[in-house]
Amino acid sequence: MKISVAIDGPAGAGKSTIAKLVGKEYNLMYINTGAMYRAVALKAAENNLSPEQINEICSIVNDMEMHFENDDLILNGENVQDQITTPEISNIVSNYASIPEVRTMLVKLQRDMSYKFNVIMDGRDIGTVVLEDANFKFFLTASPEERANRRFKELNNRNIECSYDQILQDIIERDYKDTHRATDPLRKADDAIEIDTTSLDINGVVRTISEYIKKGK
Repeated sequence: MKISVAIDGPAGAGKSTIAKLVGKEYNLMYINTGAMYRAVALKAAENNLSPEQINEICSIVNDMEMHFENDDLILNGENVQDQITTPEISNIVSNYASIPEVRTMLVKLQRDMSYKFNVIMDGRDIGTVVLEDANFKFFLTASPEERANRRFKELNNRNIECSYDQILQDIIERDYKDTHRATDPLRKADDAIEIDTTSLDINGVVRTISEYIKKGK
């Protein structure tokens, strides 16, 4: 049976980490859709393009070649994983991810991947838009404070100077943008299983998801 797994949720809920581990357990291609939107934000910033310059942004997206190697995003032949996960990109990505034309272009790329391979995708509209017919759908969440703490530790481990209070404020603002944008807002799919990860460690979440997949295969 062809398998597709959709994992949605707000920033810092652990989607990417969990999706990678579940993907390895079931030999699924991991596709980090959020990284793809971050790549758009990165290229737009490098070209000094504001979110209002839609035609120019779409032109850049059209010329972007993206794929994943060892869970890192390769953009036009360059590993940009570290560049797209900086606080600067985190603060602006929602402004570009909310552009309908950009979403249409990236959703097509993501769906094309799912037609060819057994996949696991994480993002904010996977179960509701990209993989509406996914075999398994999960919605991961956690308190804003816990998500900010996770991001704070992650950045500290990478020796990136940051403030917990600022990260928390950024997460709260991003939650609002993601849930209130006009195109494909963040929401739980009606048939998705919600998992609150606030008090769960990574292995606990992976086990929970794996149990559902084992039952449904």
